[in-house]
Amino acid sequence: MNMRTLLITSALACAAFAGVAQAADTATTQPVPYTGQAYHVKKVISMTEQPTSRCKVVDADMKYIDDSGKTSDLTYRKMATACDFQN
Repeated sequence: MNMRTLLITSALACAAFAGVAQAADTATTQPVPYTGQAYHVKKVISMTEQPTSRCKVVDADMKYIDDSGKTSDLTYRKMATACDFQN
């Protein structure tokens, strides 16, 4: 019985530490709104947008690495990918 309690407690502690590490990693940066200035993008890491089935303007986010090696987030407005499939 004592070993079971120890294993359950250890598993819960590991899960809690993993959750804290992930929350700290995602909450550090806020996307900067695009205002027309030039960006020096070396590599795009990911691009996401709001899911929609209608052709409309949506907010999109781009995570990239700039020329200095710094990871940054940028948010901008664009036509949804649903527009690609509509006439």
